[in-house]
Amino acid sequence: MNNVAVIGSQWGDEGKGKIVDWLSSEADVVVRFQGGHNAGHTLVIDGITYKLRLLPSGIVRKNKISIIGNGVVIDPWAFLDEIEEIKSKGVKVGIDNLIISESANLILPFHKEMDEIREDAAGKAKIGTTRRGIGPAYEDKIGRRSIRVMDLISEKNLDQRLETVLLHHNAIRKGLGKNIFKKDKLKRDLLKIAPEILKFSKPVWKKIYEFKKQNKKILFEGAQGILLDVDHGTYPFVTSSNTVASAAATGSGCGPNSINYVLGITKAYTTRVGEGPFPTELKDDIGEKLGTRGKEFGTVTSRKRRCGWFDGVLVRQTIKISGIDGIALTKLDVLDELDEIKMCVAYKIDGKEIDYLPAAVEDQLKVKPIYKSFKGWKSETKGIKKFDDLPENAKTYIKELEKFIETKVSSISTSPERNDTILIEDPFKN
Repeated sequence: MNNVAVIGSQWGDEGKGKIVDWLSSEADVVVRFQGGHNAGHTLVIDGITYKLRLLPSGIVRKNKISIIGNGVVIDPWAFLDEIEEIKSKGVKVGIDNLIISESANLILPFHKEMDEIREDAAGKAKIGTTRRGIGPAYEDKIGRRSIRVMDLISEKNLDQRLETVLLHHNAIRKGLGKNIFKKDKLKRDLLKIAPEILKFSKPVWKKIYEFKKQNKKILFEGAQGILLDVDHGTYPFVTSSNTVASAAATGSGCGPNSINYVLGITKAYTTRVGEGPFPTELKDDIGEKLGTRGKEFGTVTSRKRRCGWFDGVLVRQTIKISGIDGIALTKLDVLDELDEIKMCVAYKIDGKEIDYLPAAVEDQLKVKPIYKSFKGWKSETKGIKKFDDLPENAKTYIKELEKFIETKVSSISTSPERNDTILIEDPFKN
């Protein structure tokens, strides 16, 4: 029996929702370990669509424990709203199936405002954030001035912590000509909702240890792709947390030996939301076709995703960075109507061929993709559940992709429907 970490191997939006839903049906415990409500997973179960942002995917299934780890930043009002939204669809949410870390840091209203101020002021240099306060909240965490879930227990302690964080933020706001935040009002607002937050609060590291001793199957659920990792992504066009698989250990309070299998969710082409380098981006009819057929709009922001060919160089790189054991290849059916399909197998920069994405953003923007072309299969793969039933050209594309990225394909998704999956290897049983 394995514990499994699921992460996106590209820039996010790889179709993790469907795969995580499938895995969560096998898991006993599902853990979110980084990010906030800037991430979105769409699940379709028994014809009901659930759009989750902060809550782990296991929450929509009976007899599962869902955990929000210490590595997550929590907007307490958005958290409570999402619970009510999910309850309205008949999902039970209570202290018996949902736990949040007492050490998790809170996103407060001034974080969201600072996010918006910075993006608006950046002009063409904007990052393309979701404007939900994620980055400023992580800044306060690293700066040791943030408010954590446990700080809601004591009014005296909360007052002191607010004094510290507002000293910093109000100085900046004053310099920018913005109104300062009133501590007393914010304190009242937080104390009002504190009981509803604190009832879910527990030492997550301790609970995970107990679950491990009970031989529970644990699924660690990443929220964004590796290429958005603050250390290993296309910096500065990244998120403000570590999205690699090893972050599951630090973001939940368990050792790295708790993760037995790393599954990288990988789209059969490439997409990106927001700004930043994108070597294989297609700004033509094919790019539009991929976006239309793939319904490429963000779950959280509804922003149109940029689309391009599969970038094998990038995926091979993220596999090595994050220790991915196998990939779940998604949205193969989106490629069904194409006459020709391309895969990036190298880059060229300043006349030199390279086999990785350089770290400097200036160089990332300069690289040109070198492609290998494949014949399209021009037939429908939607709903196919056996590898042998795929068109020959589709099988060739998958085998060549697998060979290039040097990692096995453990499953293939042939539609958004949960059951339309070709299972080659079960991560929990491998």
